[in-house]
Amino acid sequence: MQKFEEKKFNIPKLKGISEKTIEEHLKLYVGYVKNSNLILEHIEELVKDADKYAYELGEIQRRFSFEYNGMRNHEVYFDSFSNEAKNLNDESELKKQIKSDLGSFELWLNRFKAIALTRGVGWAMLWYDRGDKRLLASWVDEQHLGQLSGCTPILALDMWEHSYVADYQPSGKKNYIEDFFANLNWENVENNFSKALK
Repeated sequence: MQKFEEKKFNIPKLKGISEKTIEEHLKLYVGYVKNSNLILEHIEELVKDADKYAYELGEIQRRFSFEYNGMRNHEVYFDSFSNEAKNLNDESELKKQIKSDLGSFELWLNRFKAIALTRGVGWAMLWYDRGDKRLLASWVDEQHLGQLSGCTPILALDMWEHSYVADYQPSGKKNYIEDFFANLNWENVENNFSKALK
């Protein structure tokens, strides 16, 4: 069986988000990679007697989407911090697409921040819809409820409490969101967009 491999990220010291929080958060990411592999191994075993293990197969396959999306969402999240914070160039293709699809960069940013304040645990996501060749923003509950089929994640903002409570307290969500954008390496986000266009 081909296994998923843990990715490494070059995350500098961040504004507001402590090294301890990143260290603990990365451990959760490693767990998603490990569990995605373990579930696939279990499925391979259980499917040998699919009739006998029909219930177990159904439940473990349901769990796979949670672990797998947790792995992939975190890869987009951590990669957006890699190296150092860089602004989004006014002439970048991503900024042009945001303006074209969503009116203006400021309007999109305000909307995205509002999505991030959705009550509950989950993710604020920016996607590229290859079918309609446009950007979409949405909320994803937990890791996997509300993923947009056929869309590629461009930007992922983790709004599970483990990503910010130690540094900001529950009341500091808005400050965490502001610091997330202050810490972004937009070149990496632009790179996600470029790959999605291919």
